[in-house]
Amino acid sequence: MIEAFRRSPYDREIIRIGLPALGALAADPLVSLVDTAFIGRLGAEALASVAIASAIFIAVFAVFNFLEYAVTPFVAQSIGAGERSKAGRFTVAALAISATGGVIAAAALIVFGEPLLRAFGANSEVLTGAAAYLRIRSLGVPALLVILVGHGAFRGYQDTRTPLVVTLGLNVVNLVLDPILIFGLGWGIAGAAWATVVAQWFGAAWFLLLFFRVRKEELGIEFGRPHRRTVGSLFGAGKSMVLRNASLLAALTAATMVAARVGTVSVAAHQIAIQLWIFLALVIDALAIAGQAIVGKELGANSRDVARVVSNRLLALGVLFGVALALALVAVSPWLASWFTPDGRVVVAFASILPILIVMQPINGLVFVWDGISIGAAAFGFLAGSTLAAAAAAIALLLAVIPLGWGLQGVWAAIVALMLVRATTLWWWYAHRFAQSGRDPSPSSPAA
Repeated sequence: MIEAFRRSPYDREIIRIGLPALGALAADPLVSLVDTAFIGRLGAEALASVAIASAIFIAVFAVFNFLEYAVTPFVAQSIGAGERSKAGRFTVAALAISATGGVIAAAALIVFGEPLLRAFGANSEVLTGAAAYLRIRSLGVPALLVILVGHGAFRGYQDTRTPLVVTLGLNVVNLVLDPILIFGLGWGIAGAAWATVVAQWFGAAWFLLLFFRVRKEELGIEFGRPHRRTVGSLFGAGKSMVLRNASLLAALTAATMVAARVGTVSVAAHQIAIQLWIFLALVIDALAIAGQAIVGKELGANSRDVARVVSNRLLALGVLFGVALALALVAVSPWLASWFTPDGRVVVAFASILPILIVMQPINGLVFVWDGISIGAAAFGFLAGSTLAAAAAAIALLLAVIPLGWGLQGVWAAIVALMLVRATTLWWWYAHRFAQSGRDPSPSSPAA
């Protein structure tokens, strides 16, 4: 493993895939940030309306983002095995699922959106704005799911540059349309919603044009009815990924709920820390995406030794990146909290958990990279079970925070436990099913 910390002949391929992936990961949240910046000028009620509606969209995204992660290893393993037509069948099946699921989800949001919004308990003005925003944004859900498949499939084809270009393009469309529709035409938050919908359909159309016309032969795409076994493989992976994502979401939501019960100052400090934690994870996620793509391809080619060497290098880079992020946090620690709040009480509360956030970074580096490697190996069932176990351990600790008076530090100790249990289980999987020479780490070749 020491060798993994030295320069590797695979570094160029890791950079080729990881760097554009990092750009796409950083650019992706820009649609929401741009909307927030413009809508904020309309007043607090408009911002509250969008916040409530966006919470529902986050839930929809959490259900369907399995499409992005499930398609990557199946396409990558097919490419590694030299079966480009099989990769094309997985891509077409994922697009069919995204289109069908997107239409159903959009219809459900339009019909049931308003009753869901009422559950937030906001005043009538905020609810009216939220309902209008939700109805319009619902029209973009099928496009959003196609975009997710586009990202996942192109990663499997070992191409992260194309998703970056598409993501930047749709962000430009959103950036241009927002001021025109919100202020120029006076549509307010409805204008922001239409700008996002147009941008998302622009991105979806771009991906579809690439798949079915511009790069159809190169990608092995053939238009037709998806094979039942191909769809079944994607749905099987999807169920496991939904369980994994739900487990993580439950643990992090429970942490926020307990922090809120500790006190207003504590939950404010927790919000700063958790947003930093998520932001820093984007850097490591670029390595995780490289793991999904490269490891999946090498396993598909039955190049187990190469997959193992690349994985070890990615894990070493994950640790190094984690240490670098920890050192960066140390360097800016005297000013970090004040960038987010002028409240001295929140600054003090944040300072009490900052050492925990710093120490976690190398652990995060390992866990996120292991996560990408296991997705590349299509170990979806293991990921679901291990993440559920980690979330259960974290929630058990969170239940003791208030009775035992552990405060905000107890909340973050539970988040550390979440990551440590994940690290332990992922290490066990890696050691027993991947790192051992002569043992096949991959599941059966993807069905098509």
